Amino acid sequence: MKNQWLVRYSEIFLKSDPVRRQWENTLIANIREVMPEIHVRNERGRIWLDGDVKPGLLKNIFGIVSFSEVEHIRLDEIGTHLPGYCHRHGIGTAKTFAIRVKRVGKHPFSSNDKAIEYGNLLRNEFPHLKVNLAHPDKEIHIEIRANEAYLYDTVIKAVGGLPLGVEGTLVALVSGGIDSPVAAWMMMKRGCRILPLYVALDTFLDETTLARAERVVRELERYQPGIALTVIRDSYLAEAKQELVKLHQEKYTCIFCKRRMYRVATAFAQAHGAQGIVTGESLGQVASQTLDNLVVLTDAASEIPIHRPLIGFDKEDAIRIAREIGTFTESISSASGCKAVPNGPSTKAKLKTIRELEAEMTATDMPLPV
Repeated sequence: MKNQWLVRYSEIFLKSDPVRRQWENTLIANIREVMPEIHVRNERGRIWLDGDVKPGLLKNIFGIVSFSEVEHIRLDEIGTHLPGYCHRHGIGTAKTFAIRVKRVGKHPFSSNDKAIEYGNLLRNEFPHLKVNLAHPDKEIHIEIRANEAYLYDTVIKAVGGLPLGVEGTLVALVSGGIDSPVAAWMMMKRGCRILPLYVALDTFLDETTLARAERVVRELERYQPGIALTVIRDSYLAEAKQELVKLHQEKYTCIFCKRRMYRVATAFAQAHGAQGIVTGESLGQVASQTLDNLVVLTDAASEIPIHRPLIGFDKEDAIRIAREIGTFTESISSASGCKAVPNGPSTKAKLKTIRELEAEMTATDMPLPV
C-alpha cells in the first residue's frame, strides 16, 4: 500500500492528442514549479503525485479541476484492504454509504459488479450501514486501472481552467481596485500568463494607490508564482488636462487619460512579447466605460486586442470573485482617489472629436515612457 495524490483535469482531455500532450506537460511543469521535490507521472486523464504534496498549493494551479489523496494497492488486494481503509476513514460513524467504482482498461467484470461486491463486503463489516446512492453520509471511491487500484474518500475542488501559459501572455492594466485584478485572474484561468502594469499618473495619484496595487498583485501570486507589478510613471496627464481646461473640454479628461494608458500598455506589451491587453472595464459602470466611450478607448490601442472579461458583469459579480480569489480585502483598503476626474465627465465621446483634440494639443507629442 502506498499513499499518492490523484490530480484530475477536464478541458485538456477534449483536445487533440498533440495538444493534449503539450498541455499536460505544461500543467506538470506548473505543478513542479511550486513543488519541485515531488515525483510526477501521468496517464490519459490523470496525473499522479508522490512525495511532499501540499494540497493548499494544488488548489490554486490552473488546469486542475480536483484532486484526492489515494491509497494505491493491487487490484487483488482490495477485498482484504478495503475494510481497514474504511475503519481508518471513519465510515463506522456514518449511517449510509455508497461505493463508487470507476474502471479504465479491459476487465472481465463491470464497475457495477465490483460496486455490489465491495458494498456487500462493507455491509458485513459494518452491519449498521445502509446503502444510499443518492445522498450517502460517506462515499468510498475505487478507481481500477488495469491491475492497480486507488482508494479515496475525499475529492478536493481546485481552481480549474486551462494550464497557465498555454494561451500566451497578456498585459493587465491594474489599478488596485476590485475589477482589474479579477479581470487579470479570469484571463489567467483561461491559460494566459499576466504581466501586471500600473501606469502612475504623476500629480493625480499618490503612493497609497500604488501601494494598494502592489498588495493586490501579491495576492495574485498564489495563482501565478513570481508575478510582479511593473510601474511606469507618466506626466502626460498633467499637461493634457491643462490644455483641455484651456480648450473648455475638461469633460474629456478621463478619455484622454485612459487612451494614454492604453498606448503605454500597448508599447509595453509589444516590448515584452505579449499578445494583448486585459482591463477590468464593465459596460456602463463608470463614465469612461459607456459603449460610446469604449469605442474611443479601443481606438487608442487598436494594434493589439483588448480583452474585457468583466464587460457583462455587474459589481456584485466582480465582488464575489474578488472574495473567492483573495483580492477583495486589499482592493477595498484605504487609498486616495484620482484627483483628475472632472465634475461632469463625458459619457458619449465621439472618436472624430477626440482625434481632432489630440491633433491640436502639444501633450499628444509627449513620448511614451516605455
